Amino acid sequence: MGLQDYTVYDIICRNARVYPDRDSIVSNETRLTHGQFKEKCDMLAAGLVKAGIGKGDRLGVMAHNCDEFMILYGAAAKMGAIVLPVNWRFQQDEMEFVLNDCTPKFVFAGPDYRKMVEEAVGKVKSIEKCYTMGGGEVPEGFHSFDELYSDDAALEEIDLPADSGFVIIHTAAVAGKPRGALLSQSNIVHCNVQMMLGNGLGPEDSFICILPLFHIAALSMAMAVMHAGGKNVLIDRFDPELTLRLIEKEKGTSLVYFPPILQMLMDKYEEAGGTFDLSSIRNVGGLDSADNILRLKKVVPNARVSTGYGQTEAFPVSGGLMEEKPGSTGKPSPLAKVALFDDYDNEVPVGTPGEICVRSPVVFLGYWGLDEDTAYTFRNGWHHTGDIGRFDKEGYLRFLKRKAEKELIKPGGENVYPVEVEKAILEHEKVAEVSVIGVPDKKWGEAIKAVCVLKQGETLDQQELSEFVASKIARYKKPQYVAFVDALPKTKDNEIDRDQVKKDHGGKY
Repeated sequence: MGLQDYTVYDIICRNARVYPDRDSIVSNETRLTHGQFKEKCDMLAAGLVKAGIGKGDRLGVMAHNCDEFMILYGAAAKMGAIVLPVNWRFQQDEMEFVLNDCTPKFVFAGPDYRKMVEEAVGKVKSIEKCYTMGGGEVPEGFHSFDELYSDDAALEEIDLPADSGFVIIHTAAVAGKPRGALLSQSNIVHCNVQMMLGNGLGPEDSFICILPLFHIAALSMAMAVMHAGGKNVLIDRFDPELTLRLIEKEKGTSLVYFPPILQMLMDKYEEAGGTFDLSSIRNVGGLDSADNILRLKKVVPNARVSTGYGQTEAFPVSGGLMEEKPGSTGKPSPLAKVALFDDYDNEVPVGTPGEICVRSPVVFLGYWGLDEDTAYTFRNGWHHTGDIGRFDKEGYLRFLKRKAEKELIKPGGENVYPVEVEKAILEHEKVAEVSVIGVPDKKWGEAIKAVCVLKQGETLDQQELSEFVASKIARYKKPQYVAFVDALPKTKDNEIDRDQVKKDHGGKY
């Protein structure tokens, strides 16, 4: 480790020294102080090294939020392994693709996903051992998570620069397959600093973690609260009543969510007659309708509702209070240099739309195994986000849309690329052509709509097509709406004219 390096494990060590008896992790019946959390991380790191895991080796995880998930992150930070959290909403083929893409030596699986992982073992040649995570029985072919803990405290300090890889999070499938964004420990530390500053985080903070730890939104806030010496309260899967009870019991101060979570929380709160004490909430971040935010503010008038812009590859890029400039994503973050460029990489003037480009210590290391994609994204010394934005004269950034080459739909905060859904739909024997677009949706913010041309003489039910897609890829990627048409508009090059499809069908459910 260099003189000026500071890693995620350094955060854990500082907490154990400065806040040894304060709560660090709460998960179901487990409660760990910062001192105990470090001990667990140390023991697991020693065990991983003994088991043959070295610096840079990948550790796959397919499990819900739990204390062991965070301990694995901490152990990896100490000994230099890279955590590969897999979206547990993936279908078997998607999960196997991610594992084959990053070749983990060990895979950790929660009770609901052990059969999937077991099936993947024969198809992912890199997997040497499978371990349980999150409790439950230890099936044949698996080892218990607890087996990895080692009392041997003599683990030599590993020379680990802060720019070492820490986590690979697969982003949405731009060209039909997801890409693994490799984030360094330094990326996480600098993200923490910005989030601590933006949210005023300190050791008294309590993050109610309802989003999955495979998502950058959950991981970044959990790490930031940990960095501040605060407490992470992990919920394995979102449940409105449980969330409200934990906010009250654990004096929750921070929430990060995607639609329709806030609506469900407010519905449950009102159903219970407003009996839950939510007065501890200070920071709320997420996308939602003005109506749901107003409902929250009536219950917790002093809560700060934040907005912001970022992506797995660079988080956060901008941020601020939603009320400062409604409709904007706030101002550039303290450690982010943001510029807007045209298609020729010329900076555009204030008020003119351009691609959002970033220079920052939060910019990721690159796409795993995809050097050409990484080079294209980092061309001319800037991270090109693929998003179009506009600055106003006061310095606020407004997100406008995705570039055509990276068009994106966000149902409930998840990223879905149309081409991936289109490929799945075209596997149906009755479909001749399809164009997938995003449409406004009150519950999910945005929903997926498929506009299809069937083969001559064929008929197909909307529900049947949606379920067909759900059998091929993750269920959140299936179309909520389907329209059958005789023909799709074409460009002069005989390609489907997506812009015209949007004009014809974008506002219609």
